[in-house]
This record gives sequence, structure tokens and C-alpha cells, in this order.
Amino acid sequence: MVKICCIGAGYVGGPTMAVIALKCPTIEVTVVDISVARINAWNSEQLPIYEPGLDEVVKQCRGKNLFFSTDVEKHVAEADIVFVSVNTPTKTQGLGAGKAADLTYWESAARMIADVSKSNKIVVEKSTVPVKTAEAIERILTHNSKEIKYQILSNPEFLAEGTAIQDLLKPDRVLIGGRETPDGQKAVQALKDVYAHWVPEDRIITTNLWSAELSKLAANAFLAQRISSVNAMSALCEATGADVSQVSHAVGKDTRIGPKFLNASVGFGGSCFQKDILNLVYICECNGLTEVANYWKQVIKVNDYQKNRFVNRIVSSMFNTVSGKKIAIMGFAFKKDTGDTRETPAIDVCKGLLGDKAKLSIYDPQVTEDQIQRDLSMNKFDWDHPIHLQPMSPSTGKQVSVVWDAYQAAKDAHGVCILTEWDEFKTLDYQRIFDNMRKPAFIFDGRNILDVAKLREIGFIVYTIGKALDPWLKDTISMA
Repeated sequence: MVKICCIGAGYVGGPTMAVIALKCPTIEVTVVDISVARINAWNSEQLPIYEPGLDEVVKQCRGKNLFFSTDVEKHVAEADIVFVSVNTPTKTQGLGAGKAADLTYWESAARMIADVSKSNKIVVEKSTVPVKTAEAIERILTHNSKEIKYQILSNPEFLAEGTAIQDLLKPDRVLIGGRETPDGQKAVQALKDVYAHWVPEDRIITTNLWSAELSKLAANAFLAQRISSVNAMSALCEATGADVSQVSHAVGKDTRIGPKFLNASVGFGGSCFQKDILNLVYICECNGLTEVANYWKQVIKVNDYQKNRFVNRIVSSMFNTVSGKKIAIMGFAFKKDTGDTRETPAIDVCKGLLGDKAKLSIYDPQVTEDQIQRDLSMNKFDWDHPIHLQPMSPSTGKQVSVVWDAYQAAKDAHGVCILTEWDEFKTLDYQRIFDNMRKPAFIFDGRNILDVAKLREIGFIVYTIGKALDPWLKDTISMA
């Protein structure tokens, strides 16, 4: 029986291994992690991450050919294929600070694999890593090899949170990069055989190691670039009276462009886009490609600009001050159908409002109070370290309350901000919300999901990204 072990029981490792176990009943799959709490959660009724369809897959396989364990060394030693899916945070100090990936966790995983292995292994990079990481890992393993042979493969994940299980069951493509040597190709074939249990062969792409590593960064950079492109257009639409939804619909009808990732919003978030672009920027700079680095930096600059613009619009609309005013924040996750808050634009929007002394009442159907308070008190990039290594700053305390009901969040508020496109926000009783708010009552729709005409009929002053401005907002611009 082939044995697979995955180091790292997070957003990538857990779901990926669960689907491999589901589709390959003859393979024994074990997910290991040093976090006892996380492994206990994977073994419980309440999984540590929310992802539609994940519960069913895990419960179907757990205890049969899918296991979750903290006995890292035992399972790594026994495995034929070891997936490494550990955190690769952005460095906060030293060489490449603010851009380069910190490979500390990766390196310690590689050294541990070398220490405990007693048989030949295929080691698979699953975390997003900078180009040439495989080479570094290869060196660590071969210098500590004790006559054991290792083959390093790059198998980047292309999951979108909220649809991860579907993405795994029916992937657009599976990418496997390996050495172009007989042993390297043999390893590629071994991993290909695993995926071939359910993925059509024409969707399994094989490349060299560097192409696979770079393809992941490039894919995320291209997607983020599309979001920043439409967000840049949204600012121009507001200035000219055009409607960004109509513009993106017209643009997306061009089959060369297509309609996906053309929704204007308060900005992109998630664990990969910003991190991967910063990584790409650093690699370009290291290779002397300054113009290329500057091109990709602009994607992040526009994203930051969009979040700042949203905050400034809120403050200027409300008589240039939100000090002491209650503002309801609807949605904190970086997108709907996930509880993930990593790099969510809500963090920067909330911090911007808190900086102006607003009082926030936050509601998200999937994010806990503990997570929200943690996110608002952490420094940039701290989120990408294991939870026990995340430095805790003082809590935001009295300025922030987290509630479990949208109506409670909006009660006595001066303004409501929609920051996540949860479906339930489209069907709230906005007349009831309006009746219980301070007047004038404002709604700032950061996701373009609400019926603006209906809200204005009720009496709200509405700002929605990339649409013609409410007369009230136009007046505040001329006053500001």
C-alpha cells in the first residue's frame, strides 16, 4: 500500500489530502502537524476550517484511509510520498524584509525529513514557494542523505477558498514539476498516478521544477492584476458617472478577456495574492529586473489605494469625522463561503476607521470574535506564522464589538459597510435596519451586491464602488 504523509494540516494540506484519500481508497493518507489543537480539531466533529463539502469528505474517509496525527516523525519515516504544506510567510526583517518569503518552516521540515527517513522518498512542495526553493531543499536533503535518495517535485495548489473541494474534485489542471532526469521523471509519474485516479490525463501538466514554481506565482499575479485593473476603472467610473458593472460586463463579453475576476470591490485579500506578488517582485529585483518588479508592485499599490479610498469616502461623507460614531461592519472574511480572514480588506478598512476613533460593531457569519480581535491587533505579515508564534498586541477593546446578528450590528449605527459578499446580506430587511439607525443613515457597499435604487427609496445615502455618486456624496466632495 502506498503511503502518503502531508506535513501541515492547514487550508491546503487538510482538504487536499482528504480528497486524495476519498479518490484513492488503496492509498493510506496521514496529515501531520505539531499543533495538538489543530489535529484534535481535524479528529473532531468541528473541523478547524470551514469549506463547503469538506465535512462530508473527511467524515467519509477518516479512520479508514485518512488519518490526522501529531506523531510527525513516525509518519514521515513510513511514507513513500511526503507533501510539505507549511507556512511560507513574508519576511519582516533582514534580507528581503517585506517582500521575500521566509523559508524557516520549510527548512526545518526538510531537515526533519532527512533526520527520520530510512527509505527513498518523493518530497512534494505544496506550499507556495519562491522559484528555486526545490533546489535549496534538494541540497539540504542530499547533504544529510545517509545513502537515501530523494526526488523533489513541485505540485502547486490552485484552490480557491469557498470552492476548494470542487476545485480538487474537478481541477482545471494539476501541475507537477520535476527534474528532467530518469529518476526525476519516475517521481513525476508516481505522483501523476495518484492524481490519475480521478483527474483526466490531459489535465495533468508536467513541467520542469522552475516552471511549476513560477506558474503558481504567475497565476496569482495575473488574477490579482485583473482585480486591480477593474478597481482602478471603478475610481474613474465614479469620477465620470460611468457604471463599473456595465463597463466590466461589456469588457468581459470579449472572449479574449472573459468575465471572471472583473467585479469591482473594496480590494482583494486572501493568503496568496499579496504574498505571491511581493515574492515575484523580490525575485525580479534579485535578478536585476527593476522595471518588471515595479510593474507588479503597482498591482498591490492600486489594491492599497482602493482600501484607502473606501475609508476616505466613509469619513468625508459623514461630515469629515467618524469619531465616536458607531459603524456596522458586515462581513470580515476576505470573501464569501469561507471563514478565512488572511489579508482581508476588512482589516485595513477597520484599522482606518479605528484610527479616526470610530466605534465598530462587526458581524460575519463564519468568523469568530477571537479571530477578529486577533486580526485587528496583529502587525502586517504576523498572520502567516503558526498560531502559537503569533505575537499578540493589546486588544482594540472598547472600540470594537463583535456580534452574531446583522440587525444588532446596525442598531443605532450611523453607517453600514458591506465588506464581504455573503448572500445573506442581499436579503436583509433594510427598512428595519434603516428604522433602527441614526440619521442620516449611510450604506457603503464595498462589494456591489445591494439594490441601490431600493435603498435610496428607503432613505439611505448610498455609496457603492464604481457607480455614479449620490448627490449627497458629490456635495461632500466639493466641501472637502
